[in-house]
Amino acid sequence: MPAALLPTSVRADLAGIVRDIASDVSRWRPLVRFDETERWYTRLDVADDYEVWLLSWLPGQRTGIHDHGGSAGAFAVAQGQVREDTVDQPWSEDLPGQHVTISRNRLAAGTTRRFDGRHVHEVVNDGPVPAVTVHAYAPALDSMSRYRLENGILTVATSERAGDDW
Repeated sequence: MPAALLPTSVRADLAGIVRDIASDVSRWRPLVRFDETERWYTRLDVADDYEVWLLSWLPGQRTGIHDHGGSAGAFAVAQGQVREDTVDQPWSEDLPGQHVTISRNRLAAGTTRRFDGRHVHEVVNDGPVPAVTVHAYAPALDSMSRYRLENGILTVATSERAGDDW
């Protein structure tokens, strides 16, 4: 079943999983690392139908605009705050090359955000202190596309595959 068609209950479970891990400092603090040269991440868990990642963000670090290859997901802010810039139009075959609008939301520690498989966004730590987030995806990520936004037009920059690019 395509991730975008996963039942709401699966996405709700992803939100619960990341919220539980993010709220339990003893589960993530001993593992987290901060890297000045690139955003740090590690996979915490993989199951038959989802995976969980721990990410750290020093001020200024960002993902770039990307999708999740059709996987639904959720993330929770465990420490600090991040900003999510979301492409307002859901992903479709016609989206690249189209004029898009972006919504910005600040997410503080304790906040959980869920999304479907058509979600395209960027996450950035634009605050003054390091941040930590916990992410879950169903099914596990197997591909991602990265996008470029120029003059409001969204274009595909690269496509990445699990095992090859991360």
